[in-house]
Amino acid sequence: GHGNSNSPKDYSFIDQEKVAERSRSYRLKQIDIDGGFRYSQEVEVKVEAISTEFTLFQNYPNPFNPSTTIKYSIPNNMKSEMSNVKIVVFDILGNVVATLVNENKAAGNYEVKFDGSNLSSGVYFYKLQSGSFVQTKKFLLMK
Repeated sequence: GHGNSNSPKDYSFIDQEKVAERSRSYRLKQIDIDGGFRYSQEVEVKVEAISTEFTLFQNYPNPFNPSTTIKYSIPNNMKSEMSNVKIVVFDILGNVVATLVNENKAAGNYEVKFDGSNLSSGVYFYKLQSGSFVQTKKFLLMK
């Protein structure tokens, strides 16, 4: 610790343990020179789990008019800190109608909005591609 003090002190701790919970509580244990001890108040920390694999979620709302949200997860890549990620929207003929993401991304959970106001009603597809991973989902624009 910081010895004897009546003023606030900052502490930090990097928790290396993988957790499944959405939040975790921590507290400090102050040990006095005579062996007595006290615990600080607990502090709750929200935990955002990072996926161990690429995930492309179904958009919502679906059907949509005129916009929808697409969520996806990028795993922790041991080879590099960033993954090249591309998400495109295409029609039933395979024509790309929009590129939503085309950049390097760090591991984490993301979402992107798609605005289909300039498109006709119908079935469309969105595809996440990163390295050898490819996943496609179908969605419906209803005007």
